[in-house]
Amino acid sequence: MHEMRRARPWLGTFVEIRVAGLANADALAAIDAAFAEVAEVHRLMSFHEPASDLSRLHRAAASAPVRVDARTFAVLEAALCLAAESDGRFDPTIAAQLVAWDFLPAPASSPSPDAQATWRDIELLDGSLVRFQRPLWLDLGGIAKGYAVDRALGVLRQRGAVAACVNAGGDLRCFGAQSERVELRFALAPDVALPVVELADAAVATSAVDAASHRVGGRRRGGHLNARTRRTIRAHRAVSVVAPTCLIADALTKVVLADARVGERLLRRHAASACLHDAKRGWRMLGCT
Repeated sequence: MHEMRRARPWLGTFVEIRVAGLANADALAAIDAAFAEVAEVHRLMSFHEPASDLSRLHRAAASAPVRVDARTFAVLEAALCLAAESDGRFDPTIAAQLVAWDFLPAPASSPSPDAQATWRDIELLDGSLVRFQRPLWLDLGGIAKGYAVDRALGVLRQRGAVAACVNAGGDLRCFGAQSERVELRFALAPDVALPVVELADAAVATSAVDAASHRVGGRRRGGHLNARTRRTIRAHRAVSVVAPTCLIADALTKVVLADARVGERLLRRHAASACLHDAKRGWRMLGCT
């Protein structure tokens, strides 16, 4: 089957799209439309873009409801659902900690976040309106990337592709009659054997906690944290989650890294599975197998 492949820089990484079963002109048009959807998700949910929905929420949602795009609203709905299911181990309001630890820049022209703010302070109202009960900063980075992959794949389906794959820096989803072999890559010790998964109309997302960190206030801080405790997750842990959608897969990597027991419960709830590695127990499978 004829296949076409293109890659472009988006979402802080390279996004690769492969499509099969279309004539060249149709394949190019489908890929362009899929990239346009990725670009729109980036524009709406970027932490860094001053005009994004996220930035507008940071500036004003603690004072009055702010209307956002339906796609941003959908990601926030999913984020709050996952926060409730995980009892806060997944929480999109962790951006304040990441800013304080110099992993993200402070949002411009935004009120300082309340140190006690959590996902429970986000209100989703009719008409795609969002209100904050207290000032807070959101980071949708991972699940927005997963959502962008899901949306791009949806475009390719609508355009008549027989098979397709979208890969955004480790957040990957595919469909088609043949399964996709995906080699999982982590920054683990060189002697650690890495698993391979086969995907058929499914998604996989990967997250690894390496030793990269720096000192903040006399303590060593890393970029991965348990959102419930606001504490850094210990280094040298890695997980890949296979799930029906890339948004769910990406979010569940954070839950599993923070608390494997809670993560396994959510994996089963979402018909997902995970490969988890840590220094003490090596590889183990969690969730649906």
